[in-house]
Amino acid sequence: MSEKHLSTQFDSELSGISTRVLEMGGLVESQVAQAVYALTNFSGEVATDVLRNEERVNTMEVEIDRDLSTIIARRQPTARDLRLLIAISKTIANLERVGDEAARVARTVQRLINTGVSSRLRLPVNDLAYEAELAIAQLRKALDAFARLDTAKAVEVLKQDDQIDQEFDGLLRKLITYMMEDPRTISASIDLVFVAKAIERVGDHAKNLAEVIIYIVKGTDVRHNSVETVESMVK
Repeated sequence: MSEKHLSTQFDSELSGISTRVLEMGGLVESQVAQAVYALTNFSGEVATDVLRNEERVNTMEVEIDRDLSTIIARRQPTARDLRLLIAISKTIANLERVGDEAARVARTVQRLINTGVSSRLRLPVNDLAYEAELAIAQLRKALDAFARLDTAKAVEVLKQDDQIDQEFDGLLRKLITYMMEDPRTISASIDLVFVAKAIERVGDHAKNLAEVIIYIVKGTDVRHNSVETVESMVK
């Protein structure tokens, strides 16, 4: 078999893997959006759908990881191709954890419904929805950067990470105020603290994806560096 034919096959395998990663990314993005919808609408049915899809996400991670191992063993890639395969493994791990966070929100919704918490209870659910919009936008941008191997867009994700952190801090202060003013909200507010933290972690995983993209393109590990330093490293 010619070297050119082997190279074409390898490129095809890489393309197929990347497509499946993006499919997995789209699924977990949808999971987060559905989980937040379930929360804002107190929908147990939608929460159940999120949990049902968690198994599908887990299966996708295992299958892609298995195929990555097969490609590495058979093709013995070097340099940039090996970086890509390692980075894809890190990417699907982060995406699986995003799915876990969505499932955590869905389970919280089920618990709130089962304990009889009223949707009319005065709680900052809309603020949580806004935090989730920011996190989903970050995840979508990171996936788009992965599809295009766009380091400039990856840096944008890193720059905007603080916004989600600030929103989480604001939500935490607001929930503490609610608990102090109305003891009836204490149990539900504690649940919502964990929801807010889960959403913040979605943003963190989007940031991790952005760092992986830079690693793929530049071969440089930019973790634990300031955004300014990262910008100078990718120029």
